[in-house]
Amino acid sequence: MSARLGIIGAGAWGTALAQAAARAGTPSTLWAFEPEVAAAINETHENPVFLKGIKLDPAIRATNNAADLSACGAWLVVTPAQHMRASLEAFRAHLRPGTPVALCSKGIERGSLKLMSNVLGETLPHAVPAVLSGPSFAADVARGLPTAVTLACTDASAGEKLIAMIGSASFRPYLADDLIGAEIGGSVKNVLAIAAGIVEGRELGRSAHAALIARGFAEMTRLAVALGAQRETLTGLCGLGDLVLTCSSPQSRNMSCGLALGRGESLADIMAARNSVTEGVATAPAVMELAARHHVDMPICEAVAAIVSGKASVDAAINALLARPFTSESA
Repeated sequence: MSARLGIIGAGAWGTALAQAAARAGTPSTLWAFEPEVAAAINETHENPVFLKGIKLDPAIRATNNAADLSACGAWLVVTPAQHMRASLEAFRAHLRPGTPVALCSKGIERGSLKLMSNVLGETLPHAVPAVLSGPSFAADVARGLPTAVTLACTDASAGEKLIAMIGSASFRPYLADDLIGAEIGGSVKNVLAIAAGIVEGRELGRSAHAALIARGFAEMTRLAVALGAQRETLTGLCGLGDLVLTCSSPQSRNMSCGLALGRGESLADIMAARNSVTEGVATAPAVMELAARHHVDMPICEAVAAIVSGKASVDAAINALLARPFTSESA
């Protein structure tokens, strides 16, 4: 396997992963959609658009040419979930059969309701699929602060090779084999983080915040298990760990979105002011369609979906949740 890592997507997270790989001794080729981003990374060793102020390792080489990834021994795909299919199809001609491809974006494809691993299987059937997910902010990873994540891969050998390429003392991937659990954890936590931000923005208190995380975790687990995931996967880094992080800091794009909604800003204004994707906005309606298909009750996610779809105001969604009948905690 080639010692070079290919990374599709030069946003904050893709750039941070390239930096993590460099710390592990692995040079990377980072594909950027924006020519100016690629040029800046190559010329100044910085990503001024998406990860400003962090000096990048010279071993990171940026490109706008998809063919430059053909010689890489493994790929990390960090494009937004709703653009995943188109991105993978654009790179299909450049993938060698048997190459490990780790999906680093969290979401459910709207319309088809497919997980990203399903999209990968349809577009790049000769890839070895993996999912990288867990509590990690891009800036923390880029700066080398201690971070632990889940690397889910059904091929243990390929998973171990990926870990060898990106793992270091400060970036610690833990190997798992449950792709569905890792994907649902990473997708649903974004929706719940919007809810957590709304709680903060409406000043509903720390007790409400804690309750939201606990009951949200129950929703996440119910859906994952219904789809065939292992329950214990959701208690790990890619489930509970990621949920706690994303629901606890405005550094999370999804929580900051909810925070602004809770303070009365419109979703259109929030999105217009951003240069990065807030995955939970698109994922919320897809999660609810998937939950309905599998008869899974997810009231918090349902409230978020209603808010971002314009079907309910923030106050109406909160009141509807608080008016729900009392039930067993195991329900």
